[in-house]
Amino acid sequence: MKNINAWLLIIASTLISTASLTAQENGLHLRDEYQYKIRRTSQPIKVDGVLDEAIWQHAQKTTDFYYITPIDDKLVEPGDQTQVMMTYDDRNIYVAAVCKGESPYLVTSLKRDGDTFWDGDTFMVSFDPGNERTNGYGFATNSAGVQFDTELAGNLGTRSGGSGSGFNRAWNNIWRAETKLHSDHYIIEIAIPFKTLRYGHSKIWGVQFNRGNAKTNTFQAWTPVPRQFFGPDLGYNGSLVWDEVPKKAKSNIALIPYMLTSTSKDIEEGIPTDNNIEIGGDAKIAVTSSLNLDVTVNPDFSQVDVDRQVTNLTNVNIRFRDQRIFFVENRNIFSNFGIPPMRPFFSRKIGLREDGSSIPILYGARLTGNLTPDARIGIMNLQTKSVVDEPGNNYSALAFNYRIFGRSVVKGFFHNRVGYANGSFLDNDYNRNFGLEFDYRSQNGYNRFGGAYSLSYSDGIDGENSYYHSLAQLGNENLSFYINVAGIGRNYADDMGFIQQQNQYNSITDETIKIGYDHLYSDLSYTLFPDNDKINTHTFSMQHIGDMERSRKEIFNYTVRLNYELALANTSEFSIEFSPVYRRLLYPFTFTDNPLPAEDYRWTEFEIEYQSDVRKDLSYSIGGGMGGFYGGSRKNITAEVNYRQQPWGNFGFTFEANELNFDDDYGNSTLLLIGPRLEFNFNRDLFWTTFFQYNTQQDNFNINSRFQWRFQPLSDLFLVYTDNYAIELWGPKIRTFVLKINYWLNI
Repeated sequence: MKNINAWLLIIASTLISTASLTAQENGLHLRDEYQYKIRRTSQPIKVDGVLDEAIWQHAQKTTDFYYITPIDDKLVEPGDQTQVMMTYDDRNIYVAAVCKGESPYLVTSLKRDGDTFWDGDTFMVSFDPGNERTNGYGFATNSAGVQFDTELAGNLGTRSGGSGSGFNRAWNNIWRAETKLHSDHYIIEIAIPFKTLRYGHSKIWGVQFNRGNAKTNTFQAWTPVPRQFFGPDLGYNGSLVWDEVPKKAKSNIALIPYMLTSTSKDIEEGIPTDNNIEIGGDAKIAVTSSLNLDVTVNPDFSQVDVDRQVTNLTNVNIRFRDQRIFFVENRNIFSNFGIPPMRPFFSRKIGLREDGSSIPILYGARLTGNLTPDARIGIMNLQTKSVVDEPGNNYSALAFNYRIFGRSVVKGFFHNRVGYANGSFLDNDYNRNFGLEFDYRSQNGYNRFGGAYSLSYSDGIDGENSYYHSLAQLGNENLSFYINVAGIGRNYADDMGFIQQQNQYNSITDETIKIGYDHLYSDLSYTLFPDNDKINTHTFSMQHIGDMERSRKEIFNYTVRLNYELALANTSEFSIEFSPVYRRLLYPFTFTDNPLPAEDYRWTEFEIEYQSDVRKDLSYSIGGGMGGFYGGSRKNITAEVNYRQQPWGNFGFTFEANELNFDDDYGNSTLLLIGPRLEFNFNRDLFWTTFFQYNTQQDNFNINSRFQWRFQPLSDLFLVYTDNYAIELWGPKIRTFVLKINYWLNI
């Protein structure tokens, strides 16, 4: 598609979005109708779940909460209500919540930020300190006082869309939570230091309180939130009205040094044992109350956290989430450009190779946050070390977001990577990208329109170096429609980004070829909310994916997915999917013994899945599918079983098998992925986790056993054992022991 077409799409989206500004918006009145007036306390608050301080008798109390799911037009029943109170002093914001409901209360794990946290009994307070509706913070805990914290962006997504991309779960900070259990209610008491927040000088913040009740499988909010949105959606906050403007926190600096010692032996390659000691760390410095500076020196991107292996039956790479401390805070300023399969910025490309091995980073600095209530910026620079097989690189990034029309954003970026060797930058080794985007979102979150355009420059490259996208989203309570059109030239370099289909692999010549292509994606879904005590929703959806290679003007991917999902009141779910598929391999590719030829393939797929009640001690999911696959056939089965011994143990087992059958020229294969997992939670600060990964596709059997002692808030001692074995010709590959200690010090 020509660039002129891209600009026409962008202009059309802008005109439509401008016209939409005159439409009636929901949610605008909530900050006027729902106000919590917080008052200072001079009395010391002991965070213990016992509300015996006098201030709690006089503080304003919230009254009624509203259900979000499974219904959103009803006040919470009296026996399930939540009462919230707040106060503050010079250092902390204090939140107390009385959560009514019958014991026992469900605690899925004692581990902070656990994957199953929201399956239990939970409470969350979220803040939008700048009243931006585009950026905030969430602090959640459960009936056992386990912590879960997250940054919130304006694009949390919808439940039907399954997005949740606006939750930055890797963000962590120091705060306290304690609980007290009773037979018909439990009490939560929270202290959030002002140092953990980035805020300006506003006397009014956005605020929301959310509650999850596992027994009734309901999610609730202080202000009414439509059920297709997540509870802390920033567009539906109430107002937190301060009796005086919060003062800037003094000495807002966090130092996070670490020391690591490791021993590793590459048995497969016969390399002698490598003993290593590393020292480094990070610092987080509040330049202003709303602007943060991150500094890192010799950061550790070690094997403390290991990627979960997956079976990849595509001919492109899979993207894993980056959880490194340096890149976490305000990450969406840099990363929230493009669309999911085409991201101009992806921090995992910096300091990590595609195989997960690290490239040493010497130093780095990031300045992120708000210049004004409407303007956010991000400035970053990192330097990697020269290694034997490649020179060092200097990475710089600049990004800005400017809020208009309430929740809409104009944003832009500049990325620069330049090679560095022998003490100087290399003139012929660079990649520079520029881009602008406009993202309109209605105040009620239903409608969205946007467009983007960027250019990439590298040495000796001229032409076919642009990227564009245009998107639209419309909907209401039942109907949701989303569409995007995007495209990229073959010379658009993504040295700091992730473009899923651009790099095509030729398995015969063992080379990677960059292509230019255009992409079309659409998603139409309709959700029914029956008046039924046993069924929450019926959802019918259709997705369409199409990709066309530019130089040949050939469609190489065309998929239609027809899906039905049933969500039951007891948390169990059932889904069924039917997909006609067209693929054209642009280059020969190997799934089994011999490369499949570069030609057209058409087939259909059928899949079915059931997830049991996740509140039970023993839960499971099972699914399977069958159909064609690149001229052959594929059968697959997946299963996962989890047993929880509340609250100290979680024991899981995952299994996936894919049977690929082709004719005699190309062979057959059965790909297995088996993953037992053992997790022992001795208390909220002491954990032992061991998981095994048996993956025949990668010819690897991995053992990872990790002991973690959180001796102070966010300060940990890790002892990690990792072992890898070849499967086909059984034998050890790489064995590693790591002892690491990191300390989080607020000064």
